[in-house]
Amino acid sequence: MPKPTRTRPVTGAQVRAYAGKAQEYAEAARSELGAHRYIAATSLAIHAAINAADAVCGARLGRRAAGEDHDQVLTFLRQAGADGAKVEKELNRLLPLKTKAQYEPDDIAASVAEKSVERAERCVEIARSVAGSVK
Repeated sequence: MPKPTRTRPVTGAQVRAYAGKAQEYAEAARSELGAHRYIAATSLAIHAAINAADAVCGARLGRRAAGEDHDQVLTFLRQAGADGAKVEKELNRLLPLKTKAQYEPDDIAASVAEKSVERAERCVEIARSVAGSVK
């Protein structure tokens, strides 16, 4: 039996804050990519996408996943309309890289880091758009 998903309510101000954090992480990821620090770029891209997901879920559902398992947010994103589906697609491709980028000794290829940053930037664009429509 699956564990119940813990959630937290999200206000409009918090939606904007999550979108802002997502933007900051994405900008840092792009900077690290330019400095050829591919592990950091990938890790920051993942954090950007997670914050973007929280912004979208907060805006569309009024709550976000609050469990330790980041995969739970994917379920929420599927419930968050077309914007959620787009972010879910990108985040679903980024989450498998989290352990490798943050905990394993292996390098991250430049091409993987570049794709990760691009995916995160797409998520951030959606989050900023959604946040702009929230009161």
